[in-house]
Amino acid sequence: MQTPIIRSMMAISLSFILFSAAALAEKPFGTPAAVNYSQALWSVLQSEKMTGPNSIRSVPYKGQAPHGKILETTYQKITVNGHTGQVIVKKNYGGQDITRSRVVNNPKKYLKAITVMFKREAGYDPDNKDWFWVKYKPDGSLHKNPKGMLLAGRVAKGMPQGCIACHRGASGGDYLFNNSASQLDR
Repeated sequence: MQTPIIRSMMAISLSFILFSAAALAEKPFGTPAAVNYSQALWSVLQSEKMTGPNSIRSVPYKGQAPHGKILETTYQKITVNGHTGQVIVKKNYGGQDITRSRVVNNPKKYLKAITVMFKREAGYDPDNKDWFWVKYKPDGSLHKNPKGMLLAGRVAKGMPQGCIACHRGASGGDYLFNNSASQLDR
């Protein structure tokens, strides 16, 4: 026979279990908050001319998977929602007949994605140096992973492959493969 106290304890226990399961199931990326932040970030990138048809260009260089055969990378400090941090914008180019000179002459034809790392405020993701990760399509909409999750936020956190897993292996402990970008903080 269940007394009111036992029923209350069982209800509390069930609530705790459901809350814990929901917390564990929380996605590290693709959440409404991450998507909203990515839209604010995109707006700033456009106003700073880091994306869009009249964006700042850099010297194209040979890339590698998963980014693209040809890449362009720019670095800058920007302010998003009142927080100033460094941003790394990588334009990812691909296509059958792609060459560096063809990208220079017709970037729109070959641009497949724009991948961005933005240094968020301290405490955003201290396990991963507080980086916000996002993969945009050329029009500013978000790419999805094979499971349909939008690629914005703590992309692939805790997974064996993806943005964080790959960049964790960068020398210097800053998640940057081109460590000259870290000079922006100095």
